[in-house]
Amino acid sequence: MPSETLYRRQMEARLSQPSEGGLERSCADAGPTGRVAPGRVRLGSGAAGIERLEARFLGQAFSPHRHDTYAIGVTFVGVQTFGYRGERRCSLPGQCHVLHPDEVHDGGAGTGEGFGYRIAYIDPALVQEALGGKPLPFVADPVIDGSALPGGFAAVWDIDDDIDDIARTEIVVMIADMLVAASRDVKQSGSVRLAALSLVRDALAEQPARQHSMDELERLAGLDRWTLARQFRAAFGTSPGRFRTMRQLDRVRRLLRTGSALADAAIDAGFADQSHMSRRFKSAYGLTPAQWVAAFA
Repeated sequence: MPSETLYRRQMEARLSQPSEGGLERSCADAGPTGRVAPGRVRLGSGAAGIERLEARFLGQAFSPHRHDTYAIGVTFVGVQTFGYRGERRCSLPGQCHVLHPDEVHDGGAGTGEGFGYRIAYIDPALVQEALGGKPLPFVADPVIDGSALPGGFAAVWDIDDDIDDIARTEIVVMIADMLVAASRDVKQSGSVRLAALSLVRDALAEQPARQHSMDELERLAGLDRWTLARQFRAAFGTSPGRFRTMRQLDRVRRLLRTGSALADAAIDAGFADQSHMSRRFKSAYGLTPAQWVAAFA
């Protein structure tokens, strides 16, 4: 197992090279309004249930928000700070940070030089499949030294390397095993009705713009609504309603990346109006839709 210092040097050498797409250009300083402009973000290769990106920011990058995926990142330059479960955390170059689905957090630079990171967003359903029906592990301490990660884990953040079906499986297994090893949650012995819950999850994902009733979801799963709500969160890390909202926002992001107007994207994704969509968007990603689009420009 490499030492922490050696691991950091390896990660810096591998990850801090200037990337195609202008990531060496960090964001602007806070303007007269006090807001910090979005930084530079580049999407990497992904696969079903796996999204990866690289970003650099100055100042306070994200307002408090939460998403319905595991977010597993590595800081490769600067000092990254974030509020998480009532504490201020700090991630240094070579350190990994693990954020659980539906946990509120923000993000910003710990020094005036800004920070850069790579991150993988992993659908909890993939972790759930790899764990064979056990409840999702919870990592109480979100900052992990690189030296504590299993060998080969840096492949998770090799965002320019394509992910085929074999690599996808290997990445998910590495992440699931790491989460279990890092978890201090002792409530891992139970199981959930995964097949029934997956029917609900698939129905919400296929038609996120449609308003599903709890009566309909109860019939689909064969579970009462209380069991359904509890086990859905245990299996997938979020509630059925929030899972649906995040799939609506997935559609909004796809539409915005192809040039759709905000109002059109909101209606197409099933939101009441643009304002409703924008509030949900910022709550999920810590940026307004306009800031999000600008970061990828």
